[in-house]
Amino acid sequence: MSTASADLAQNNDNVKSSDCENDFDFSKLPHKPRNLNMERQRSFDERSLVEASPRYTPWAENGQRHIDNESVFSPSRRSSFNTPRSLYGFEPHPMFAEAWESLRKTMVYFRGRPVGTIAALDNSDEKLNYDQVFVRDFVPSALAFLMNGEPEIVKNFLLKTLRLQSWEKKIDRFQLGEGVMPASFKVLHDPIRNTETLMADFGESAIGRVAPVDSGFWWIILLRAYTKSTGDSSLAETPDCQKGMRLILALCLSEGFDTFPTLLCADGCSMIDRRMGVYGYPIEIQALFFMALRCALVLLKQDAQGKELIDRITKRLHALSFHMRSYFWLDLKQLNDIYRYKTEEYSHTAVNKFNVIPDSLPEWVFDFMPTFGGYFLGNVGPSNMDFRWFCLGNCIAILSSLATPEQSMAIMDLIEARWEELVGDMPLKVCYPAIESHDWRIITGCDPKNTRWSYHNGGSWPVLLWLLTAACIKVGRPQIARRAIEVAELRLAKDGWPEYYDGKSGRYVGKQARKHQTWSVAGYLVAKMMLEDPSHLGMISLEEDRQMMKPAVKRSSSWTC
Repeated sequence: MSTASADLAQNNDNVKSSDCENDFDFSKLPHKPRNLNMERQRSFDERSLVEASPRYTPWAENGQRHIDNESVFSPSRRSSFNTPRSLYGFEPHPMFAEAWESLRKTMVYFRGRPVGTIAALDNSDEKLNYDQVFVRDFVPSALAFLMNGEPEIVKNFLLKTLRLQSWEKKIDRFQLGEGVMPASFKVLHDPIRNTETLMADFGESAIGRVAPVDSGFWWIILLRAYTKSTGDSSLAETPDCQKGMRLILALCLSEGFDTFPTLLCADGCSMIDRRMGVYGYPIEIQALFFMALRCALVLLKQDAQGKELIDRITKRLHALSFHMRSYFWLDLKQLNDIYRYKTEEYSHTAVNKFNVIPDSLPEWVFDFMPTFGGYFLGNVGPSNMDFRWFCLGNCIAILSSLATPEQSMAIMDLIEARWEELVGDMPLKVCYPAIESHDWRIITGCDPKNTRWSYHNGGSWPVLLWLLTAACIKVGRPQIARRAIEVAELRLAKDGWPEYYDGKSGRYVGKQARKHQTWSVAGYLVAKMMLEDPSHLGMISLEEDRQMMKPAVKRSSSWTC
């Protein structure tokens, strides 16, 4: 039996409790950063980013950048801070060591093994679920550990959540799909019996009782990141991991009444886990879906079961990329076209395919849209276009190559042009703009936590730094990320690593924000390490497959009456 299979075979019987605290060890800090010159025009190829630094040649004789493309993985490296300054003349920010110390304090152990990090080091009496390990929250923590050459906690996390997937999942009398991954889990300690057990939440305890659609996607994405970072494909190739991926994908690729390749979702099924008017086809879920499908193509075995699924994935990717790039993309030209749309068009020749009423366009979008720039809309469905900007979905679109190179550059142009609105005093707006007044009452149901410019309703979330940084490096514009990190470093640690900030420019610590939020810490660490060693980007970035993404598009025949 392989090590991975042996780990999966463990049950949740009585075990000895283990200490969840680790003293901070400076020898476990990552490499000192390298100083690389990166041009705005350069888009990093995934294969180039997995190369170790000695094989990187800044410029070839013909004036073009050249990077050896043979390597298939990037072994994570680390070194200790034994000297005042690194070999590359870089002095680490004092926040960096503090962040690592904070991250290690959040580590959760089960049976003596690290299995994740809790959401926040919350000392308040009302912890709610911030003392649990969330799948989406752990992703930046996992990337930090992988970049620092510590893959064990990531492997254990992947295996434990995979085991939880096999549990029977019921909400009231309804049984959830077999492939649903948990939103979070908690290690329960019994001091009397000296035992530990796992307790998972699949949405039955969540606000609104919504299952986490994004958890399965993040799990597949993280499995690929682990494989890329370690070069070890044995975990992904185990029968259990293969089955876990197939179960997740079976939920998403099942046939139904949909006429679009996008996924129909309920409000509150992702990072925005409260009612915020994102039901339908939210950009965050579509981008994560696209990326998970592409990761699965690499991870699935070419056996009988795998081949059939791979064929379905490839067809879905073709349709999904065409749909998103055609109908979700908004720039100045497209905005003007929508403004001039005719309505009530019938037949396959319709230009206004979703029957969007031009009078429904919000006034703010005309001023928000720069001359050069664009972004993917928040949602597109029948007679509905959500023009709000959502950071996570647009960054994942860049990293997964759902966005074309031109669209990726346009998103960066938008961020630079609307810096005060999207970054301001603390990066980064989870969405823009905020919903106010009557719209807030109708859309959020008068949610007291999602008031204007707070929490998910236009709040500023430091965790998004790592996504912005990764996207900036891929597009070849790291200066944008560096500027955002410098803004965060002015206050983030001094304010106690809050979960989010309030206000139009993010000046105020969120009114209900938990301090010492783990993914605020981890997001900063990943952003710093990725900026200082861009080869780490390979584990979280996918380059466009031009052959796969540009199929011949044929219009289906239509009945006429």
